[in-house]
Amino acid sequence: MSGFQEILVIVFIILVIFFLPRITARNSDIKPTRPIFVKQPFPLSGRMRLAIVITIAWPLVAFTLLKPWEGQWIKFLYLGIAPVAAAWSLYWVRRGFDRTGRRH
Repeated sequence: MSGFQEILVIVFIILVIFFLPRITARNSDIKPTRPIFVKQPFPLSGRMRLAIVITIAWPLVAFTLLKPWEGQWIKFLYLGIAPVAAAWSLYWVRRGFDRTGRRH
């Protein structure tokens, strides 16, 4: 039972860390000097978000299927890492040839 109590104490400490500044900020008259949510320098399109997710998912799936810890490192590098690196390299080169840097 002590493990459960320790988890509850950790959750309580995390909640206090996140919510205590909000509670004290409401009571004070001091306004923050910068906005809480800063606008992104460039908004991510749906295609870019998909590319980022695939960039993370592809090597993870290859890692679990190829099991490089069992001696399949070369196969993992060719099938897991190389396609992602090649895709981002092609994207980078294409953006370099694009006159404005953005496709419309």
